[in-house]
Amino acid sequence: MDNKTPRKNKLYKSFGYAFEGIFNTIFYERNMQIHSLVTVLVVIFGIILKISMIEWFICMLLFAIVLSLELVNTAIEAVVDLVTEEKKPLAKKAKDAAAGAVLISAIFAAIMGGIIFFPKLWAFLF
Repeated sequence: MDNKTPRKNKLYKSFGYAFEGIFNTIFYERNMQIHSLVTVLVVIFGIILKISMIEWFICMLLFAIVLSLELVNTAIEAVVDLVTEEKKPLAKKAKDAAAGAVLISAIFAAIMGGIIFFPKLWAFLF
């Protein structure tokens, strides 16, 4: 191995960095806190309303999509902010597109959640 070839981190260190990124985003990013709170509430309502295994699968998939996109959005915003403090059209475009991806996933997750939960909530209440 020559001096120009970077050494790979140990696998456990890579997982540690990944968890650090997740927890850092949860603790310091308001939108991730909102998504995490909604995730917890959906789990609580899913337990109370006894959603099916397939409905749990759909919810878990939606959690993964929305939370992952929020992490990517946070990373893109951090990199753009690192590269430039100036107001640049391409920086705005990158940040807005990343935020838009999260918004689209959250809107569709809410729609799909409504399809799963509203009939069960209706039957539970009436």
